[in-house]
Amino acid sequence: MVGRSSVIFREAKVEDIPALSEIRLSVTATVLSDPRKVTPEMFTAYLSASGKGWLCEVDGRVVGFSVASLRDASIWALFVRPGYEGRGIGTRLLELATGWLFEMGASRISLSTDANTRADRVYESQGWKRGEIKTDGEVSYWLDNSG
Repeated sequence: MVGRSSVIFREAKVEDIPALSEIRLSVTATVLSDPRKVTPEMFTAYLSASGKGWLCEVDGRVVGFSVASLRDASIWALFVRPGYEGRGIGTRLLELATGWLFEMGASRISLSTDANTRADRVYESQGWKRGEIKTDGEVSYWLDNSG
């Protein structure tokens, strides 16, 4: 995890959307082709009606977040600010999201990411089952509830 820093994981709120959007736009591995495709209204819907989100603060700065969609039992978003990768933040955020979806009754959780990226390798190494690469360059993953 992160050395002697103050690290807090908590539920994301609508008030956190500007920080979440900033992180989403700051990542270099899975860059949005059109930043307008992920709107504050989409964040609001997932955080208040159709899902739930979590974030990580290091020394008071939001450095990562995850958002789970209850509607389709999927991970809608999981991003860590550049410079904070490889510290276990994304792993913990993913655990919070998948744990909640399984608690809510999901038997299988899905997600997709760009193929041949760090995220692609991470999901596979954590036991997610990898699907085929789609024509848009994304690859799908799923995780079954074994508990």
